Amino acid sequence: MKRLLLLLMAPFLPSSVSGVEEAYPRTSPGDIELKTLPAARWMRTESTKDYFAADNGLFMRLFRYIDSNKIPMTAPVEAGISPGTMVFYMDAASAGRSDLAETPQVKLSKVPERRVAAIGIRGSYSRENYEEALTELKGWLAKQPGLRATGEPYAVYWNSPFVPFFLKHSEVHVPVGPAK
Repeated sequence: MKRLLLLLMAPFLPSSVSGVEEAYPRTSPGDIELKTLPAARWMRTESTKDYFAADNGLFMRLFRYIDSNKIPMTAPVEAGISPGTMVFYMDAASAGRSDLAETPQVKLSKVPERRVAAIGIRGSYSRENYEEALTELKGWLAKQPGLRATGEPYAVYWNSPFVPFFLKHSEVHVPVGPAK
């Protein structure tokens, strides 16, 4: 219970106080940038439902896994939209652990360094905000002659669900590579 309370309070505290490690730098709201995400180890779960469907249960599956395995919460959380997926990054110490095992609900994997086009968003974690930002990001990407999308877009969430909507920070990423 104490761990859940800290998790709920963490978004209101600076990272240095809350102890929440960030997997990579944030993109400021309103900015569009190219960035390289570092190689990482993560935990992933999925649903047959769309990410924005009510009660997809993705967050709680991952939270129960990190809680039972004493893995610190990190930010951000990444979410695939259809089908719904969610990813938690492991902190550096947990990424090196050999005692962690997959479950039917949570898969573990290592991901290589990735390049993405990113747009920062301020506001609620809604389909409308996601779609609006994705449209803007795709428009920007279409004007970049040396780049092309190489994967599906996804959402990136930096705050817990308990942060007021007007303070929430998120992003939309599109994996990119050189134009052919």
